[in-house]
Amino acid sequence: MRASALSLLGSLALALIASPALAATIEVTIDKLVFSPASVEAKVGDTIEWANKDVIAHTATVKGGWEVMIPPKSKGSITLKEAGAVDYFCRLHPNMKGHLEVSP
Repeated sequence: MRASALSLLGSLALALIASPALAATIEVTIDKLVFSPASVEAKVGDTIEWANKDVIAHTATVKGGWEVMIPPKSKGSITLKEAGAVDYFCRLHPNMKGHLEVSP
C-alpha cells in the first residue's frame, strides 16, 4: 500500500511539473492619454489587452515591430510571441509610452 501511495504522489508531482503554464491576460488601461501600468512583466504566450477608456483612438506601437489599434471606449490585444524587452508608444500621441518585459 505504501509503495503505491508513493508511486501515485510521484506521478502527481511529475504531472504538475510537466503541465504547461497557463497563459495570462494582462490588462493595461488607457485613461486620459496614459498607459497604466506603464511597465508590465509578462511571459511568452501571455496576452496584453489594452482597455481604452478615452473618447479618442490610440495605438500600442513598437517601432519596427507590431502595432495594435485601440478604438475609443474599446479594447485591443496582442499575444506575445518573443521574449525580450520592448518599449511601445501611441503613434497618434507619441508622449504616451509603455514598456513590456517578456520572459520565456
